Amino acid sequence: MRRITLWLFSTIAALVLLFSYRTSTNAGPAASTPAVAAAPATPGSAPSPSPSSTSSGSSSGATKTYLGSTASTRWGDVQVSITVTDGKITAVQVPVYPNGNHRDEEINAYALPILTQETVDAQSARIDSVSGATVTTDGYVESLQAALDAANIG
Repeated sequence: MRRITLWLFSTIAALVLLFSYRTSTNAGPAASTPAVAAAPATPGSAPSPSPSSTSSGSSSGATKTYLGSTASTRWGDVQVSITVTDGKITAVQVPVYPNGNHRDEEINAYALPILTQETVDAQSARIDSVSGATVTTDGYVESLQAALDAANIG
């Protein structure tokens, strides 16, 4: 009887600890400050303009920037901006991303350059999720798809 009681108490204690574990010190979605992660740079540059047309200055064709919608995630908003030249994604910026605490900054400093590079390589929103940054990846893909739709890229 003693073993059963001890086992039951241990199981309940483990479940309580498991369900009370917080994966972030952030109390809720953080208000993001504008910053940019350019492919393959790290966050911290100046944000690029919303959908606009700028000449590329060469005979390679027009360069346009498209801003995706803001995707709300559990840890904060994510917004993606793509630069398209001759129908190809040439650059990706992330002007808005979760950065409310040190852990968010650490995760996104690692994940955003990977996501932006994969986007340029894949030329679509069909990219792999970054391990440890699933929530940011989901918001990134949602906003990226909106930018791709605005640019009429499949």
